[in-house]
Amino acid sequence: MFILKQLRRKKNMSQTDLAKIVGVSLRTIQLYEKRDANIPIKNLTKIAEHFDQTIAALYSYEANDLNGSYGSHRILSEKHNQITPMAHGKYLITVPLISGELQAAYADRFGEKGFLESLDKIDFVVGKTLDTPCTAFELTNSSMDNGRLTGVPNSAIVLGRLLSKNELAQIVSSNNRAICLLVYDTGVMCKEIVAYDEQAETIICHSLNDSPEYADFTMQLADVRQIFEVVKKQID
Repeated sequence: MFILKQLRRKKNMSQTDLAKIVGVSLRTIQLYEKRDANIPIKNLTKIAEHFDQTIAALYSYEANDLNGSYGSHRILSEKHNQITPMAHGKYLITVPLISGELQAAYADRFGEKGFLESLDKIDFVVGKTLDTPCTAFELTNSSMDNGRLTGVPNSAIVLGRLLSKNELAQIVSSNNRAICLLVYDTGVMCKEIVAYDEQAETIICHSLNDSPEYADFTMQLADVRQIFEVVKKQID
């Protein structure tokens, strides 16, 4: 990312200084500045915060430096998500963030355009455009934390892609399981859907944490207001 060198020089910083701030090697910063390596979202967030920028702004500067080679294709999705093409076939998607404190309000007001527009936004880097509405949620318990990379620990931020019931049925039938965010009457929960009975209109919800307090349970789809497939996660 060429803009890093400009921002760094404005602060009279060396590449070594920036490497210490981000927590990576000098060689990694050199690769970032030459655009020879993708920058993980965790490191990109540190860089943006240090230079008092947003991630979207960094990519906007980068697009200008590249004479608009991909900046001119900035998209404002009909699904209320802002999408910016990046280098190497990646996309920056900006979506509403539902913190733990706002989940009950979201469950009650997700259909209100004004409410959605008032929410804070967060960026994710994804490998393809997502043609359905996306929203980010903060997890509020450890039910999906199995201590492995496949888990989703408490306080993680996850990006969810809105699903229809038919899409959920297809995912479960083809992959057998799907990690989803379920919006119900009083909040939001993250569960692995291990079975879907289309006739009975029920799903079996499973937690990755094998603690007895997180036992499997059956849920009526009539009690679910929205279903999001988890497509990305950010962990502090």
